[in-house]
Amino acid sequence: MAKQKLIAGNWKMNGSLAANEALLQALRAGLPQQLSGCAVAVAVPAPYLAQVQSLAAGSPIQLAAQDVSQHDAGAYTGEASASMLREFGVRYVLVGHSERRQYHGESDVTVAAKAQKALAAGVTPVVCVGETLAEREAGLTMEVVRRQLAAVIHANGHCISEIVVAYEPVWAIGTGRTASPEQAQEVHAVLRLQLAAATQQADRIPLLYGGSMNATNAAQLLAQPDIDGGLVGGASLKAADFLQIIAAASV
Repeated sequence: MAKQKLIAGNWKMNGSLAANEALLQALRAGLPQQLSGCAVAVAVPAPYLAQVQSLAAGSPIQLAAQDVSQHDAGAYTGEASASMLREFGVRYVLVGHSERRQYHGESDVTVAAKAQKALAAGVTPVVCVGETLAEREAGLTMEVVRRQLAAVIHANGHCISEIVVAYEPVWAIGTGRTASPEQAQEVHAVLRLQLAAATQQADRIPLLYGGSMNATNAAQLLAQPDIDGGLVGGASLKAADFLQIIAAASV
């Protein structure tokens, strides 16, 4: 039996009450009540969690958050804890997205702590790893992604089989450039081996590709043996494109 794929849309800092409603209505209209071979989630800005929880109720669309605090509670203005996210029915949360690492200075240790808090609250962390263009050109791709994932493995031990990993080459995010299916598969295979050294259940951990996955290239990327889904940016804001990617993953 083939492993279920996961297609997660990352809305980033986009959306409005009206736009969200229109998008969710279009997605619901285009999705069957029961999805076959594919799970679907949307990672929405924090102010819209309650709205999207309501709009997605009774559909196969699961809710994801874009970030989580590494703390449980307290004087951390602007932060949201994993237990708070859980109260809104959040199933997944992105941790270590390259934009968080780049613009907010999140370290590998911080990302690992966030994954730990999510797991403790029953929320599945989608751990993002990936190299910059300079790192790829310097031949450091494997070293960078292994280092980023190693921190999460070290902090989470036997719980590591409960995570999702998303490989997102930073140079391919929002640029229209995409890693070739072969380039993406090469990195995914390395990550799978690293996970296999940490847990006997490495095969059950979904490995997603993120980095300008779209309706045109999704099928080719998803055909690779170690690519189990996608973390989709811009295309997840267009219902027709997102539905096409979901269809490619449901084959």
